[in-house]
Amino acid sequence: MVRVGIAGVGFMGVTHFKAYQSVDEAEVTAIFTRDAEKLAGNWTNVRGNFGGAGGVQDLTGIKKYSDLDEMLADPEIDLIDLCLPSYLHKDLAIRALEAGKHVLVEKPIALTVADANEMIDAAERTGKLLMVAQVLRFWPEFAAIKDIYQSGEYGDLRAAHFKRVITRPTWSGDDWFADPDKTGGAVVDLHIHDTDFILNLFGRPAAVWSTGTVSVRGQVDYLVTEYQYPGQNICVTAQGGAVAMKGIEFEHGFDVYFERAMLRHNSHSTPALELYSEDGGKVEVKPRITDAFAEQLRTAARGVLAGKAPAIMSGTSARDSLEVVLAEAESVRTGAPVQL
Repeated sequence: MVRVGIAGVGFMGVTHFKAYQSVDEAEVTAIFTRDAEKLAGNWTNVRGNFGGAGGVQDLTGIKKYSDLDEMLADPEIDLIDLCLPSYLHKDLAIRALEAGKHVLVEKPIALTVADANEMIDAAERTGKLLMVAQVLRFWPEFAAIKDIYQSGEYGDLRAAHFKRVITRPTWSGDDWFADPDKTGGAVVDLHIHDTDFILNLFGRPAAVWSTGTVSVRGQVDYLVTEYQYPGQNICVTAQGGAVAMKGIEFEHGFDVYFERAMLRHNSHSTPALELYSEDGGKVEVKPRITDAFAEQLRTAARGVLAGKAPAIMSGTSARDSLEVVLAEAESVRTGAPVQL
């Protein structure tokens, strides 16, 4: 059994806490937050762009820390699940690794490639695992794309187009979430989901070519990217940003075209995963994964038990995805493709 300490009781910390209840290989034994109400289990003010509020939780038997160093010094914790703000990831992950803990860090791994490399180096130096929670790799409908692609049942994949759009976040009680210098903005905090999944599916593109809109602060608010894979005879694009209106706070989905079938999913308009076949038929596909967060955390726990970071959660993979989205933002600003 992997003993987990969750650092941060915001939207992701609460989401992970609830998901661990379905993971036999792990249990939450400690939490860290400086918020006294949250330490008491009152999470009613915690919310995000999907799912409900945090509610009131029974934390009986769970250690409660208001000092992170005290939690890192706890010998009865194996894994630190780092759900604190993105701009803190590098320093806190390295502190946890050097304290002898394995680390699961929420996406993005960091805000710069240099910081990500420091985290990877720290994991290698300490001999501890660094895993990154890029949850879209485990999302039922998205994981089904890879399953079908790898099966070859419908021939080669010819085109894939992804979409992820939200309203400007207003659910965080702290103003750090509205600060693009602390989140990386819509590209690093949001769009990285789809870029990471594309790399997981097709590998690293040779170049990216993006168009988009830039805020007065110089951050890319919305973009559309073409991922270039010379010689592979595929067309891959993704659009994302924080430009939606309140009527649709969150929307993600895709159209994926195989030689003999098409997959369609949209969380708002087409919530089921639909497969259209060449004979005109349509069926609903039942993905093998039912709970993305539980499957992700189960995979991380099994990695700890095996003493090896799962490839699907590797720090190097997450760093590569960060490098690509930063190149996309550069492409928007320069108006030219960026070679990778």
